[in-house]
Amino acid sequence: MDAREQIVATARSLFNRSLTHGSTGNISIRTEQGVLVTPTGSSLGTVLPEEISLIDLQGKHLDGPKPSKEAFLHAAVLRARPHAQAVVHTHSTHAAAVSCLDGLNTDDVLPPLTAYYAMRIGKLPLLPYHAPGDDALRDIAEDAARRNPALLLSNHGPVVAGTSLSAAADAVEELEETAKLFLLLRGMPVRPLTQAQRDALAPPSA
Repeated sequence: MDAREQIVATARSLFNRSLTHGSTGNISIRTEQGVLVTPTGSSLGTVLPEEISLIDLQGKHLDGPKPSKEAFLHAAVLRARPHAQAVVHTHSTHAAAVSCLDGLNTDDVLPPLTAYYAMRIGKLPLLPYHAPGDDALRDIAEDAARRNPALLLSNHGPVVAGTSLSAAADAVEELEETAKLFLLLRGMPVRPLTQAQRDALAPPSA
C-alpha cells in the first residue's frame, strides 16, 4: 500500500468509527518528495488518493489540490520531530470536550490513567486558542512538539505524531479514550499511574 492509499485507509477508519465528522480532521505522511496531506474542505470519509496534496516541510504547496488550511501544523510538527513519519489531527468528541474545560494544567492536560496512555502519549500540553488555519500557532506548535508527540489545541482537538501512520492513529485513539475516561471519572477519586510507572513507559522525546 503506497502512502496515499495509507492515508485514505486511515481516514476511512477514523471517520467510520466517529473519530472525525463532516469535513473535520486531517492526516499527513512524510515522503521523499515532501509531506502528503489531506486537502482543504475534504471529508476523511470520502477523500480519494488522487486528491491528496503535497507540501514541503515549510508548509509550501508543491502539488495536487489545495492542502488543508491546517497543513502548516503538520509541517511544524514534522520539523520538530525528525523521526516522526506521520501526523493525525482530529476533532474527536471527548478530546475536544476536554480542550474546552477551564482550570486544566496546560502543561499536562490528562492524568496517566492507563499504561497505554503513558506509553503512547506521555505528557499532553494544551496550546492556546487560535482560529483554525491561523498560522500564528505555527511556532507555538513546533516548540511544543519538540518535547511532546501529542498536543491538544484549545477549543479544537488533538494533533498527534507517530513513527508511522498506524502509530499516530493508534495514539490519537488512545488519547480520545483517555479523554473519555477523564470525563467519566470527574468528581470521583482516581488512582493514576505513579510518576515512576509513568516514566518507565514514556514515549521517546525525539
